[in-house]
Formats: sequence, structure tokens, C-alpha cells
Amino acid sequence: MLKNIKRILIANRGEIAVRAIRSIRELGGESVAIYSEGDKNSIHKDLADISVCIGGPHPSQSYLNIPAILSAVDLVHADAVYPGYGFLAENPNFAAICEKSNIKFIGPSSKTLKLTGDKAAAREAAKKANVPIIPGSPPVDQLKDALEVASKIGYPVLIKAAAGGGGRGMRVVHNDQELTRLLPLAQREAESAFGDKTVYIEKFIENPKHIEIQILADEYGNIIHLGERECSVQRRHQKLIEESPSPFIDEKIRKEMGEAAVRFAKAVGFTGAGTVEFIVDKDKNFYFIEMNGRIQVEHPVTEMVTGIDIVSWQLRIADGQKLTLSQDDVKINGHAIEFRINAEDPETFTPSPGKIERLYLPGGYGVRVDTHIYQGYQIPPYYDSLMAKLIVWGKTREETIRRAKRALQEFKIEGLKTTIPFHLKILEHKEFLKGTYTTSLVDREFLK
Repeated sequence: MLKNIKRILIANRGEIAVRAIRSIRELGGESVAIYSEGDKNSIHKDLADISVCIGGPHPSQSYLNIPAILSAVDLVHADAVYPGYGFLAENPNFAAICEKSNIKFIGPSSKTLKLTGDKAAAREAAKKANVPIIPGSPPVDQLKDALEVASKIGYPVLIKAAAGGGGRGMRVVHNDQELTRLLPLAQREAESAFGDKTVYIEKFIENPKHIEIQILADEYGNIIHLGERECSVQRRHQKLIEESPSPFIDEKIRKEMGEAAVRFAKAVGFTGAGTVEFIVDKDKNFYFIEMNGRIQVEHPVTEMVTGIDIVSWQLRIADGQKLTLSQDDVKINGHAIEFRINAEDPETFTPSPGKIERLYLPGGYGVRVDTHIYQGYQIPPYYDSLMAKLIVWGKTREETIRRAKRALQEFKIEGLKTTIPFHLKILEHKEFLKGTYTTSLVDREFLK
């Protein structure tokens, strides 16, 4: 139960807001939902104990509007803010304002968020913590410096935004001519997306696996990891399917990656729930990419195989409670896969907002659906297209895949296009079935 923070404002929307409301209620707290004018029919505002409209439908008018959110905090006398993922979840300025205002920000400190949010600084921190990093450079501004770095590392290289994420400000480069053309484009995109044009260059690992390690860390120096998630089914760096454990990772590499993730978390003074992300080459060499100082969309697959409620622990850690789990307590049981059900065309992945005319959610043993949608709900065009997350568990990967096919076939959303047909195709693909798929699978096989 919560002892120090009782009324928590959720600075988010959609399924993660619903998830937070449930965990807050189970721990004896009060939840406050904020919502935009575009979300006036959203279920999260009705499920919460208190709800406050904070502005217009566009994120800049509401969910990214720090003064409006803080006004809501004052209005309802909230003790803490739960940021979820996206929006302001990893904004160090927002976290710092909360700290100065004596409002508990449920996540790491603003200092840690600033460090982990700067990819170049995070690389240096990883290097100091003896965590393997991809050969790369400090921030580069001038073309001549970029050309010199690329020559030293060897093509292909990757231009990456230092403050970036989600594939924005990122370009793969194969020669000097491409670097000359793409460097300014990446800088402009980074500045437009993040307000910071800083980029750096690193070696491009072709056809890697994307593996991440879930971390829990309390405010007393206790840190554990909850194993790995495989996130290699991606479209242009956007995750679509995640599973745990990875069919590619063996026990030796799992242990080494987990220990490396814990070292990095300790080095940056991390507290709360976060994820250390790696890419893994065909020879099972792993390299640090970044740390996400927030809950991940895909956290339920880890919950399903460990039996550990990650959101509950986020809240309890922010409440000042110590971790009662040790690393030896973490056991992986069975296999879980998560499918992001988006309001998108399954062939082109273009958004498909609209009204849900008919809805049937799958169920049965080993099936979980995290969602905020309902029959008659109008998917607004202003936000991420994620409608639901289907999480399926089985004793083995093969059983989980069979159960997932059944659950996806049961999942009915009529009135708009969804990614359900895409997921069913993935489950028939030989590379996915073998577990040999890499981050290139979707772009190579499904976006021709």
C-alpha cells in the first residue's frame, strides 16, 4: 500500500493511463486523470477518481502543456505525477519543475533523465561503466569532422540525433557522398523533432537483434533486472511485436547483458522502472544503445513471465519503499508475446482513425488485453495510433504462438483498419517461427 503519496495525477492518456489508474487503486491511492478536449469521450477520465480537462486536442495544448498540467496538480492537490510513456515521460525540465515544486515525479531524477536523454552522454557513461558500446564518435557539427570519423570507423555508419528517439534524426550512410548529403538533413530533422540539432556517428550493425533489459531500482541503491525482451519486429525503428524471453539469447549472454544493464543503471543513479536497450549482432556480441527512463509499452510481456507487477513497483519505489525482491527472486516462467494493435492500414501502416462500430476482445487462459477502447469510441486523429496491446502467455514459445493466432483471430475491431492482419502474417513467417528474425524483417519482407 502507498504511505507517502496518496493522490497521483496521471500526465498521460490511453491505455497507459488506464493501467496506472488500476495500479494506484490497488495500492490504496487516488488517481487524477487529465484529458484534452479531443479525449472528452476517453474512458480513462471516467475510470479515475478525479478528472480535469487541461486544454485543446493537440498535444501542445494539453499533454505537452507543462503549465496546464501543473495547474491541474495545484487544483486537485496531487502529491505526485505519473508520466507513463511518451509526451513528458522523459522530459528532464518537467521532472526538475516537479522536484522544485515538491511534487513527486514518478521516475528517475531530472539529472538522470538529462544524462540518459542525451545519447552521446549516455554512451560515455556506458563506456565508463564497462558496458559494451558501438564504435562511434562524440557529437559532430561540421562535415569535415563527420567524414573523418566515418573514415576511421568504416562504412556503413549511422547518423543519430543525440537527443533523439523513434528513428527521427537517424540516417544510414554507405559512403562519403551520402554522408555529405544526409548529414544536414539529419541535423535539421533532429532540430525540428527535439529542438536540438546535435548528432553523432556510430558504426552501423547490419541486421541486428534489438534486445532490452528491464530494470527496477529503488532509492536505497538496490537494483535488479527482470530479464530481456526481444523487440526486433520493427517498422522503421518503431516496435510492433515484443517477446520474452528472446529466442536468440542463451543463458550466458542473458546473464552478461543483465549485469551490464545493472552496472549502467548504477552508474547514472537510476531509480524507478527503466529499460537498458542493446543491439546484438549475429555472433551474439551486444552493444549499448540507450536507456529509457520510463515504463515501456511492452512491459506486460515481462510481467507475464516473471509475475512481477512493474507499474506497482514504480509507484511503491516513488513512495519511498525498498525493493523486497532480490535478483535471485526473479524467475522466468514460460513465454510471452505482445502485439501492438494500432489503428493503421496493415499494408501501408498509415493511420486509420475513425469510429469503432463493433468490438470483441479475445480472452481465455493466457490472454491479456490492455486497452482504453470500447464499442462506439471514436479514435481521435491527434495522438499515437495504439488502440490496444494483446499479450499472450504459454509454457513454451510454440504454445504461445498457437494461442496468439487464436486470440488475434478472435480480436474484432470493425469500422476502421487495424494491424491485426499484419500480426497474423508475421506469425506465419519462417524467420519469426525460427526466432532468427532481425530488425530488417518488416522493412525487407512487408514494405516492398
